Amino acid sequence: MLVEFRVKNFRSLRDEQVLSLVASRDKTLGDTHTLSTDLVAVPNLVSSAVIYGPNASGKSNLIKALQSMRGMVLGSAGLPPGQIFAVQPFRLDAESSKQPTEFEVTFILDKVRYQYGFAMTQQRIVKEYLLVYKAFKPQRWFERYFDEESDKDVYKFGAGIKGQKNVWERTTRPDALFLSIAVQLNSESLRAVFDWFAHDLVIFNEASPLGPQFTLQMLKEEDGRRRVCDILNAADTSIADIEVVTQKVPAQTWHLDVKTGKTEARKGELEQNQLKFSHLTDSGEVVVFELYDESGGTRNLLFLAGPVLDILGKGRTLIVDELDNSLHTHLVQALVRLFHGTKTNTRGAQLIFTTHDTALLKAYGLLRRDQIWFVEKKADQSSSLYSLLEFSPRKDEDLEKGYLQGRYGAIPMIDDLIEALH
Repeated sequence: MLVEFRVKNFRSLRDEQVLSLVASRDKTLGDTHTLSTDLVAVPNLVSSAVIYGPNASGKSNLIKALQSMRGMVLGSAGLPPGQIFAVQPFRLDAESSKQPTEFEVTFILDKVRYQYGFAMTQQRIVKEYLLVYKAFKPQRWFERYFDEESDKDVYKFGAGIKGQKNVWERTTRPDALFLSIAVQLNSESLRAVFDWFAHDLVIFNEASPLGPQFTLQMLKEEDGRRRVCDILNAADTSIADIEVVTQKVPAQTWHLDVKTGKTEARKGELEQNQLKFSHLTDSGEVVVFELYDESGGTRNLLFLAGPVLDILGKGRTLIVDELDNSLHTHLVQALVRLFHGTKTNTRGAQLIFTTHDTALLKAYGLLRRDQIWFVEKKADQSSSLYSLLEFSPRKDEDLEKGYLQGRYGAIPMIDDLIEALH
């Protein structure tokens, strides 16, 4: 379960921004909207969080920041030496553009709290650390920082980390994460942290868009097909059944003979999957549609269905940029309620998403006040992330009206736009 994410000096997120999933002391909807951790320091987390803000405010940058952190953990060990990282600091003031970008994530796995972070420039890692809370007081498993005077990385290890620490240290390049290298070299102590990034954190945005692959695999199994169809039927799509038709099609591949340098064309076959959607007419007749016949909203819901069912079943964290893309507000609400249901979310799954759908703010019983966040672009073009709790709204306050009236900020300046067009 995700507890907190911190980022500093990443794109428009110049100052440190903190997204916290820690539940407030408010007991409202606590049985359905919060997750018990069984930890004294962090007893409850919210099961979902929504982020609002105008276009270009920085909402997507927050998702990209967590995605960049995940990408570094999973990929830095395999990058070629001397690789220039694509990380972008805040470029609109001279000082920030020279400073490193910083990431930190806190999560709970098997009732143990982990706090892992690192700082990096485009050329190297300048800081990395891992704190593990097996008791109330943290254990510092490892710490690494770049010492400019000696031009070397300095490492400190705690008793919690086992294995060939010196070997991992010597093998870790300046432009790679110690965590990634150690796991590549079979560190059992750090495997759980790496695996959380690899398997328990799922992100969909423009850089990693939704696709049919995961749902398609689920549709090949009888139970998975039934569950996906149930979601689509609940959305009143009139889809009675979905069939995966697998065909073998001719394909040609090229083989390079290393010794002679010659290439040879080889004929073969590839498997190609097609989806067939059965719709029932009023007279009971079955009409079959192709994927391209379905609406954009139906396709998006279909592509989401597989990952959502998997995440709910395995207790993972799903992050989606613009969840409402091509989806009716009632469908978005239904997806959010899946993460709040005591029967549908039994493993501690979480959903974090950005949206422009203000109707969610007034949907009865959909969101607690500690689940609502805003991102606003300031005058100096840096982004600021803040919680609705900072405004101490009344429990009966019309949150949608308040937001659209500008009471909480993070709205586009329409009057300025109209004035500019005169």
